[in-house]
Amino acid sequence: MDSILRHGDREFSNGDLYSGEVKGSLPDGKGKYAWSDGTTYDGDWHEGKICGKGKLMWSSGAKYEGDFSGGYLHGVGTMTSPDESVYSGAWRMNIRHGLGRKEYCNSDVYDGSWKEGLQEGRGSYSWTNGNRYIGNWKKGVMCGRGVMRWANGDLFDGFWLNGLRHGSGVYKFADGCLYYGTWSGGLKDGKGVFYPAGSKHPSLKKWCRSLEYDDTGKFVLSRSSSSTNVEELRNSSTVTRSLSVRTSASGMARTSGRISDRFTDESWRTSDPPPPRDVSCHGPLSKSSRSLGAGQSEGQDKNRIVYEREYMQGVLIRETITTSADKSHKIRPPSLPKEVKTRTFMTCMKREHNYYLMLNLQLGIRYTVGKITPVPRREVRSSDFGKKARTLMFFPKDGSNLTPPHKSIDFSWKDYCPMVFRNLREMFKLDAAEYMMSICGDDGLTEISSPGKSGSIFYLSHDDRFVIKTLKKSELKVLLRMLPKYYQHVGDHENTLITKFFGVHRITLRWGKKVRFVVMGNMFCTELKIHRRYDLKGSTQGRFTEKIKIQEKTTLKDLDLCYEFHMDKLLREALFKQIYLDCSFLESLHIIDYSLLLGLHFRAPGQLNDILEPPNALSDQESVSSVDIGLTQELSIPPKGLLLVTHEPNSVNTAPGPHIRGSTLRAFSVGDQEVDLILPGTARLRVQLGVNMPAQAHHKLIEDKEESATIELFEVYDVVVYMGIIDILQEYNTKKKVEHKCKSFQYDPMTISVTEPTTYSKRFVDFLHKVFPEER
Repeated sequence: MDSILRHGDREFSNGDLYSGEVKGSLPDGKGKYAWSDGTTYDGDWHEGKICGKGKLMWSSGAKYEGDFSGGYLHGVGTMTSPDESVYSGAWRMNIRHGLGRKEYCNSDVYDGSWKEGLQEGRGSYSWTNGNRYIGNWKKGVMCGRGVMRWANGDLFDGFWLNGLRHGSGVYKFADGCLYYGTWSGGLKDGKGVFYPAGSKHPSLKKWCRSLEYDDTGKFVLSRSSSSTNVEELRNSSTVTRSLSVRTSASGMARTSGRISDRFTDESWRTSDPPPPRDVSCHGPLSKSSRSLGAGQSEGQDKNRIVYEREYMQGVLIRETITTSADKSHKIRPPSLPKEVKTRTFMTCMKREHNYYLMLNLQLGIRYTVGKITPVPRREVRSSDFGKKARTLMFFPKDGSNLTPPHKSIDFSWKDYCPMVFRNLREMFKLDAAEYMMSICGDDGLTEISSPGKSGSIFYLSHDDRFVIKTLKKSELKVLLRMLPKYYQHVGDHENTLITKFFGVHRITLRWGKKVRFVVMGNMFCTELKIHRRYDLKGSTQGRFTEKIKIQEKTTLKDLDLCYEFHMDKLLREALFKQIYLDCSFLESLHIIDYSLLLGLHFRAPGQLNDILEPPNALSDQESVSSVDIGLTQELSIPPKGLLLVTHEPNSVNTAPGPHIRGSTLRAFSVGDQEVDLILPGTARLRVQLGVNMPAQAHHKLIEDKEESATIELFEVYDVVVYMGIIDILQEYNTKKKVEHKCKSFQYDPMTISVTEPTTYSKRFVDFLHKVFPEER
């Protein structure tokens, strides 16, 4: 008889009530359940679980009408919150997931794709003030390609990250001006071209076509272009009815007396995302930023005048007047592919060769690290540095008893001094699993162009943590010969600036070709953008870069450096103390050709904030005059745009990365305390030697007589400095080699001893003293 449906009423001991059809002792069919707190459900049941179509109302006033499955909001339905915001669309396990439309209580509207309760995928968001964004989302914020149109008529079409403009894009002003360039963290950052109103410029259609926009920003998005129809979603969706959690009414009655605890007031609140922030404050740009430099165009053809500009963190640092004919061919939409170059047979062979090298390298490192990691750690012995301290392994394509099958070609693998490098990785606090995942993961390695004259192949790990470089045989010999002293030096000086080495390997391909690799830490692995890179040797001989060859990531040289860096007294003392120690170590190894790799992240100076004010905040004349006043003020250390505070381990990530190792530095400006660096609106960073070091860059003004149209706008910048000593594998151990190298650096060979080459390090340090002058 229990299998027959019948109508029944039941009152539980805790005050809950059920009225409707039952099957045996369980609700099944149509029924209504009322909880003692006022929450009610009226709809379909199946074997004691809410399943089918129904209406759920909470005591707070929230209500949901739509599909259920296994006691969850699952399928398509409409949720009305107590604040009168309404969501209509797809649900999965009580969470918004799929296509849906939400009207917020402040009249904002989002229409598009959801994932795990947050906006993700393609969608449109309209603010009540008239601003509208159409494009890609990720975890509830604008991320990827998209178009933002402001109420005043300005429009941005480009890339976004975490709700801010980030990457390449085009900004179209309501008055017809255009700016093509790059952004970082919502601010212009890098080079771009500005087209005044009325000038000839590339068409926006090329930028919009790939994202299904027209040149006015009108969105073409199926299903969510205007509104989401619940019935259409229900008919087109394929709702999975299988659930991982099933709760019977009788089971719940034995415990709390409730059919389900999934429908408390808090259950829907936790999955209710706040409306995305209005980015109007990051949107329309000030009048002064558009018209700056316009006075120079008098008497010229306004229809052809354009401005090539360079920004750093929103601050315009350089502007050159040119013509639209000169620049139009350089402007390409971010979505268009690069020009395809003709590939010769040799080019294809080289690419295929490098691809196999990458695969072989990943297989070898995975094998090496996996084999050595389980071995108990011990102190290294002299035999660990010897010629017998090698691991040899053959990797056939079809696999063997010790190696897996792979998609590359047959190769032999040789690992040098495995115990030494295993201990070095631990000394650098590098986790073996993270090391393997970074280099050997499915994302692979990226081949990058060689920054020097060595012709070496460089690979970069997918997370930018590691650089892998091919070595010459002579460089390998130098590295293995210096390894015992290097190991000792790293153990004695945790703050060393010398390159971190994590492994040395050799691959022998089936036709006998031998390729040697070294794995190093990437000094520029940081969440901050590196705006300038310099390779400094303290020499003037050929140490410059032709202007036409300079790109965004070009590594510049000594004569290209036009800054002096002023930093906190104690930070500078710690820096030079370690530089002396490292140079002495390199002297003992007869190495005289090393460099200081310097990376700079520029910040907008605090005294220039008036340039970044919203529109109409200041007139052009007021802006210019205030900047002039700001530049004449005496500047303090630490910089005004940066902030040093007492170190708090719980507030920053203290785990060293591949380029970071050592203690947190102390600063004079905060009373000889360990310090963190706070970048307003960006991050809190741990200050270590050569990492996250704040400074002020004083620009050396040099008149450019050839390019009179070039304007240097500011003199002082706040910067975050990254540095390390590189190129330490060139040994000069004979008088002839020393004289040849000294001649190339314009040194006097008679002043250098083969046994004690101090002249190079002395000139190197003297040069750095000029770059980082002591405060008077």
